[in-house]
Amino acid sequence: MIWILDASVAVRWFLENENSQDADAILYRVIETPKLFAVPELFCFEVYAVLCRVHPLGYKTFVQGMIPILNGGIFRQPMTEDLAKKASVYVKKGLTGYDASYASLAKQMKGVWITFDQKACRCIQDEYVSHDLTKGLPEKWESE
Repeated sequence: MIWILDASVAVRWFLENENSQDADAILYRVIETPKLFAVPELFCFEVYAVLCRVHPLGYKTFVQGMIPILNGGIFRQPMTEDLAKKASVYVKKGLTGYDASYASLAKQMKGVWITFDQKACRCIQDEYVSHDLTKGLPEKWESE
């Protein structure tokens, strides 16, 4: 299983008031087995933007904490015409272009997008490409 990592998960690794045991479990898994994870390239920009907006040392935290993770073996997918076309299906279902990129990457890689975005998960629940982390880790998490 390939897990598509949402920015909402990664920012919790660096924000004290957003602690999450599930996000921490994902971080440990990313460090142990980065090849199980993929992100659309916009993930990097989203995490950076949030950290710069809400963390007192946003830039430094991103460079020291996130760059090593990104360079550790996570697959990073650039936006292509094919991915944009697949994402347009999810936009029609109510996702933002950002979220649709995560969902379409999950579909393309036969994986699951893991996110704390409950609303986005509800919009595409019939697609089986997302998992709402507010409900805990996915059932298949431990078996992978």
